[in-house]
Amino acid sequence: MASFLFKSAGVALGATYVEKLYGPKDPENLFGATTVLLIGTGLWSVLHGMKVGKARSKYMELATKDGEEDVEHRYALPNLYVQGISKHARAFNAIQRSHQHIFETFPQLALSAMVGALNFPITAALSTLVYVAGRVAFSNGYANSEGDVSKRYSSKLAPYMWYGLLVNFAVGIVSSIKIIASKKIS
Repeated sequence: MASFLFKSAGVALGATYVEKLYGPKDPENLFGATTVLLIGTGLWSVLHGMKVGKARSKYMELATKDGEEDVEHRYALPNLYVQGISKHARAFNAIQRSHQHIFETFPQLALSAMVGALNFPITAALSTLVYVAGRVAFSNGYANSEGDVSKRYSSKLAPYMWYGLLVNFAVGIVSSIKIIASKKIS
């Protein structure tokens, strides 16, 4: 875990250093790249959430056909997750979890990316893109796992979600320090 954090911090520090030396002198012009990625990710999360509604109906119907008890009570809203360990409950819960997990990382990513993009728009956009690619792969792996949650990392891109997130944290911190030190965005 520590090496994972150090690698991410090293990438962030190296990338911000290179960007400051060779990057654009007017970073505000590239700020929009990060915002477009974040808005797109927000839209994708809404669309991914629609899979949950479809899955709720699908697995409720399958559970009824298989004779599960209290199907309406267990599967219907407002329940976020389905109680029980049947194959249908596990499959639905994996899809629900694939969507819920987005909200455990996206707000922090968005804040870090936006602050980071104020001074390091290229680094912030690239690390956000890495997060998005990993996030989509991770969520799709989770949603398609049929209840075998180890499949959430079935794509080689899935672990990169964590690198993109941690690099964004570091870039956001470096940008914040720069803002505090200079009292202006430059």
